[in-house]
Amino acid sequence: MQRANWFQVAPEGAKALGAVHHYIMHGTNLPAQLVHLVFLRVSQINGCAHCIDLHARDLQKGGMSVDKLLLVPVWHEAAYLFSDQERAALAWAEEVTRVGETHASDEAYAAAAAAFGEKDLVDLTITIAAMNAFNRMGIGFRLKPAAKA
Repeated sequence: MQRANWFQVAPEGAKALGAVHHYIMHGTNLPAQLVHLVFLRVSQINGCAHCIDLHARDLQKGGMSVDKLLLVPVWHEAAYLFSDQERAALAWAEEVTRVGETHASDEAYAAAAAAFGEKDLVDLTITIAAMNAFNRMGIGFRLKPAAKA
């Protein structure tokens, strides 16, 4: 079944989500590689093939090794590959993405707050929320990954 091109059907909505993305990439102090790492992990949890492909490529372009990239889904087991801040961001991304199960526990919040200043933690949470929104658009409208057979 062919699904609507949401960019064309609702350009103002697409522009609004784009503005949030622009804020994340240019209006925060979060490093771009950290943002793309969070984007990738959220997309893996949600199962958005388009976004997984896009952000894995962004991380590779930014210098992340294939070894590290492949282990993002199991970062808990390969924690030594990730910095303290990356581990905190990944943990908070999982907590907030699975908020229906976790309810963003006080323990998880305290751990994230210990690794990020207040403003950066808010910006990180905006990043997570935005990626969840983009995943729902990507999955809902079946955006295709750029990967070739």
